[in-house]
Amino acid sequence: MTLDRLDLDDLTPGEGEVQTAELVVTDDVLVKAFALGPGATLEPHEHGDSTNVFHVLDGEVTVIQGDEEERVSAPGVVLHERGVSHGARNDGDSVVVFTASLCPLPGSG
Repeated sequence: MTLDRLDLDDLTPGEGEVQTAELVVTDDVLVKAFALGPGATLEPHEHGDSTNVFHVLDGEVTVIQGDEEERVSAPGVVLHERGVSHGARNDGDSVVVFTASLCPLPGSG
């Protein structure tokens, strides 16, 4: 039995590419892995009824939150409050990997 749900070898995006994998999906939480190739962007978006937390696992990512940007290196944790626009960009030359946890799921509460 393997408890670890993330295998970084499965995430190999090319330049400008974003790959995702759903790691945990329950009635009240979603955890997704994101791998951003060099130059890739996860466009800013928001979740009006959910809190979103990024856990930076590998590399350094530029986190976009509202009108602000900040580079966050692994290991790093970024909180996005409900309704706050957020996204991510890889300004480096190697792949960046982070997870995003969304709770509660929209419409679950």
